[in-house]
Amino acid sequence: MNAAVRAVVRVGIYTGAKVYFVHEVGAPPAPILPPKTPPRTPNHRRFPPPHIFQGYQGLVDGGDNIKEATWESVSMMLQLGGTVIGSARCQDFRTREGRLKAARNLVKRGITNLCVIGGDGSLTGADTFRAEWSSLLAELLKTARFAQKRGFRHAAIWAALPQMGGGRQREGGVLPRTPATPFFLGGITAEEAKKSSYLNIVGMVGSIDNDFCGTDMTIGTDSLHRIMEIVDAITTTAQSHQRTFVLEVMGRHCGYLALITSLACGADWLVVKRLGYDTRVTILGHVQRGGTPSAFDRILGSRMGVEAVMALLEATPETPACVVSLSGNQAVRLPLMECVQVTKDVTTAMNEKRFDDALKLRGRSFQNNWNVYKLLAHIRPPSTKSGYTLAVLNVGAPAAGMNAAVRSTVRIGLIHGHRMLAVHDGFEGLAFGKVEEISWERVGGWTGLGGSKLGTKRTLPKKYFEEISANISSFGIHGLIIIGGFEAFTGSLEMMEGRAKFEELCIPLCVIPATVSNNVPGSDFSIGADTALNTITTTCDRIKQSAAGTKRRVFIIETMGGYCGYLATLAGLAGGADAAYIYEEHFNIRDLQRCNENYTTDFIYNLYSEEGKGIFDCRKNVLGHMQQGGTPTPFDRNFGTKMGAKAVAWITGKIKECSRHGRIFANTADSACLLGMRKRSLVFQPITELKEQTDFEHRIPKEQWWLKLRPILKILAKYNIELDTSEKAHLEHVRQKRISLESNI
Repeated sequence: MNAAVRAVVRVGIYTGAKVYFVHEVGAPPAPILPPKTPPRTPNHRRFPPPHIFQGYQGLVDGGDNIKEATWESVSMMLQLGGTVIGSARCQDFRTREGRLKAARNLVKRGITNLCVIGGDGSLTGADTFRAEWSSLLAELLKTARFAQKRGFRHAAIWAALPQMGGGRQREGGVLPRTPATPFFLGGITAEEAKKSSYLNIVGMVGSIDNDFCGTDMTIGTDSLHRIMEIVDAITTTAQSHQRTFVLEVMGRHCGYLALITSLACGADWLVVKRLGYDTRVTILGHVQRGGTPSAFDRILGSRMGVEAVMALLEATPETPACVVSLSGNQAVRLPLMECVQVTKDVTTAMNEKRFDDALKLRGRSFQNNWNVYKLLAHIRPPSTKSGYTLAVLNVGAPAAGMNAAVRSTVRIGLIHGHRMLAVHDGFEGLAFGKVEEISWERVGGWTGLGGSKLGTKRTLPKKYFEEISANISSFGIHGLIIIGGFEAFTGSLEMMEGRAKFEELCIPLCVIPATVSNNVPGSDFSIGADTALNTITTTCDRIKQSAAGTKRRVFIIETMGGYCGYLATLAGLAGGADAAYIYEEHFNIRDLQRCNENYTTDFIYNLYSEEGKGIFDCRKNVLGHMQQGGTPTPFDRNFGTKMGAKAVAWITGKIKECSRHGRIFANTADSACLLGMRKRSLVFQPITELKEQTDFEHRIPKEQWWLKLRPILKILAKYNIELDTSEKAHLEHVRQKRISLESNI
């Protein structure tokens, strides 16, 4: 949530608006740090002022609970868990009297735009507040006129509360002051009412349960990290003692956390009623809420915060309250109450035990996860065989999540009745015959392992065409699933070229992107990039502690990625960096001259050290191969699992399509595809078509979606630049779609 708060505050100030914190009662104030030197001047465009809002009790109580936010007041908060401005359920706001007090506090400060971060209850309350706004103003105005007519300095509305004892409530709501009438509220002037004639609301969903319909991920859902850390620790005990462990996670009527955790760790059961094993129960509780937010949650909060401010700036009195959501990798705006209603429908369906209906209401993403989990957890290889043989191999540098993709590929292949082969050491292993049959049990427990269990090399196949062709024939391979980075892509292109000379290479193949650099064309994300990003972000958090303690020190951190600046940019956004220098974006003398090969980390370090003499000193950190290692994050485990399942489904259909008289002959462009995520969905793209979209010299795609995030990084670091709004989200309607997976899944 803090990332979203920071983004709303800074982008609001960037647009020239006043921004206010509404603190929850008893919440610690946001940290206030001295201003940076030298300051950079943001743009000041004239728009209606957006304001940050969270904590209804603070809004009702007013006073010092509503404070103007400054640029520096949201510094050093990205790495903090929870929310620095507080959040709690508020009974007062549920009453008309409470909302009257809240409305007066907003009107007196000229606040007409609210950004609400919370769950379905908070967002429903916000929509009710907006719907009542006109009547609340009218009542406040009436109170002021009543007071003026009688010569009172202040108007008062008195409401007797029965639970507090005594008192009568007279029609009209105005009573003499007595101990039994504790509610007092001043009125507003006609001029104040005119200036605040309408209220705009934009919501961002903050909930670890991910129980809000209309978005694939809510801010905080990546708390899966804490669950997976505990699961990995418990797994070693379970294996050594031959025990069954039952873990209870949060979620109420939404099983998202339980489902994704089960997928990511390879759980045998998702819901356990009774087991005939030595069983231990662990209830994780509120440990899931705390801790440092993941890189994904920080980036999601920042993206949603910027989108929320844009939505407020564009809003009119007729614009319905909306919620900023995530669909795949694309920001969307949805009518707030449509989402709330679908969310309530899910709860109703669960209470009435209509579980199939609840599953459909959850949306396509949830259904996809559920179907893949059922396949991997409860289905064993059939006795009948398909007669086809698939081989799986890793190519390029190791990436966390590769093993999860291999496990999924092997098990889904076995479920289809295929014979599954594991190729060790990439294309080189395929050439030298390092091939073996792999079983269901062999890949057990692979989801949580980093690196590559099969072994991986960067060797390309072109010089081994003859040997590879011979081994494809001798092992009877009908299809290849290649999991790897840029070498996997270029190697597959070479395999396509080799089809003209070697008929054995005319078999379907599918590439699954897996590299920490995220530089494979055709996909917004690659397996392993999220783990590397979290490793960098965690390291940056620790370095920032050193920087904050020593003061007047600049830290320069070098990340992996080659010519691809994905890791540097996203880590800069997640870590709150002042700058991220990358190959893709040239910079002028103020930012270090025009980018070229001479501007290395050492050069930048020497430049900062020389120019900072007497002002600050400089330190550099080259993170190196630690970015390739480590336990894969829940995202990489889940992403690899789903990619493997989808790849097997596609290649099975393609083999059948290319089968003629017992022989497989695939020589069309669409028989060799790359599976990638493009905005909202996973799509198969012929690798020959992706060739035109690739800068082979620098090993990067010609167009990269994340470059659109760089202006956000710079604005949040107080650069004087224009924000690119060419791909802003548009208001859509919630659609209740039924899932349409491939028939063979």
